[in-house]
Amino acid sequence: MPDRRDVLLGSAALLLASGQSHAQSSPEADLANVLKERVETGQETMGLVAGRITGGRRVVAAFGLSGAANDRPLDADTVFEIGSITKVFTALLLADMVVRGEVALDDPVAKFLPDGVVVPEFQGVPITLLDLATYTAGLPRMPDNFAPKDPANPYVDYGADRLYGFLAHHKLAHEPGKFYEYANLGFGLLGHILSLKAGKSYEELVLSRICVPLGMDDTRITLSASMRDRLAQGHDVLLKPVANWDFDALAGAGALRSTANDLFKFIEAYQGTRDTPLAAAMKMTLSVRRPRLAQRDVALGWFTSSRFDDEVIWKDGGTGGYATFVGYSTRTGEGSILLSNAADYAANTALGVNLVNKAYPLPKLRHVVPVDPAVLAAYAGRYAISPAFALTVRADGARLFVQATNQGEFEVFAESETDFFYRVVDAQITFGRPESGGASPELTLHQNGKNLRGIRSPQ
Repeated sequence: MPDRRDVLLGSAALLLASGQSHAQSSPEADLANVLKERVETGQETMGLVAGRITGGRRVVAAFGLSGAANDRPLDADTVFEIGSITKVFTALLLADMVVRGEVALDDPVAKFLPDGVVVPEFQGVPITLLDLATYTAGLPRMPDNFAPKDPANPYVDYGADRLYGFLAHHKLAHEPGKFYEYANLGFGLLGHILSLKAGKSYEELVLSRICVPLGMDDTRITLSASMRDRLAQGHDVLLKPVANWDFDALAGAGALRSTANDLFKFIEAYQGTRDTPLAAAMKMTLSVRRPRLAQRDVALGWFTSSRFDDEVIWKDGGTGGYATFVGYSTRTGEGSILLSNAADYAANTALGVNLVNKAYPLPKLRHVVPVDPAVLAAYAGRYAISPAFALTVRADGARLFVQATNQGEFEVFAESETDFFYRVVDAQITFGRPESGGASPELTLHQNGKNLRGIRSPQ
């Protein structure tokens, strides 16, 4: 690991945390220590910028390296790709257009697309704008014609023609509005529709309707020279530099870049501590909800968690090289922003929620250990958890990869010879010990408090 820089940012002064002693702990120092542990001990990311709203004031800390060529220290003005936090902006655009009388939540999607574009229905029930904004449109997470020419920048060549082609041939498996499924495709389509309706590009619409009213000068898709100078380098789960992502038709799903200081303004406006003409639209994005899971609902773009006698409004995001989180409590006023320049998605989200409410557990610090490639090879195979769901395990030398049914393949990391963990989601796998010279007979998937046993399929 490279040497780490720890920079502590107070509300009025810039302090070097490693170069000062503090007679008493401070919120800034406490936050910096949490970040230091995640960066140095967890080895999950190159650097973190965290912001908290506590007691009505902002607290900011940063630790680690930006990885950028100019070696600029991380701070509250460092630019990150915010990924799916973009979805909240798209939902807010929808609510603003509803408030203005330009669209209605129950408008069918087909109403706003060009003549000749076919939109799937389920037994005569159309997809509405509300369905798109609540992850309940019945559409898959990603279109099946998503085949990027450059996997390092996967969304750049997915244009409107391919989007329309997918819609024309897709058949819905569920009635819109009835089932939750995370929706990169759905929010990309929603952003595209709102752009068509307004006669502006998605970025122009976000700037004119949200960024300008809130004074968010560093939330953009197209980077200014100043933003580019402050851009943190993104890294994958192995902490190797990766390319930035660019978007075409699906911009509404994840195209925005921003800073902690800009996201403070966004959260404060939602909390009502910052005057904004978007107040009615913001209220709408939180008041319209559909159930998702136990103790969690979806609003327009936002997730809402009700535990520990609290309600936390939150959204996380990630691209190929960044993991991000914004959230706040509607009952205590506590809020948090967490920006990482690596793809440590699951840990970043868990830490972000903990910074809002300490009753939510901190993510476990997991340490990667080497495992003999011969042992990894014994784990390779297909493990059936149910008739319709299996995990396919592939060994590649000293690395191990797992692909779930109808999902992408992801690397898992060893914390013992038999125990492995994902970095992209909060899930772990335990393999049964292979018999002498043989293959592992089974595995157990640990996720969402469940332990799901998978039996190895015969070759």
